[in-house]
Amino acid sequence: MKTYRGDRTIDGIAVTVDGKPLPQRTDIAKLSSDGFEWSYEGQAPAQLALALLADHLGDDRRAYSLHDQFMRDVVANFANEWEMTSDDIDAALHRVAA
Repeated sequence: MKTYRGDRTIDGIAVTVDGKPLPQRTDIAKLSSDGFEWSYEGQAPAQLALALLADHLGDDRRAYSLHDQFMRDVVANFANEWEMTSDDIDAALHRVAA
């Protein structure tokens, strides 16, 4: 099971998967030129949602099709520091699809 973490530090935004930087996945879609963000709805949170789902699902098309709703339902509600496991993402996707 993977663990995803996000934190706002004095050096900026840090998002990791199992302790390594999460790729932005602009190869799927460049939704933001500002990188990742969270706690609101917008382009940078959408980029984070896409990257999280692409990494978790391993299916770029499915990640793209689900990223907007996942951003609104999940990423927009993250606190300054957050953590999600693979199981958490699966549960959130189940709610999004319901």
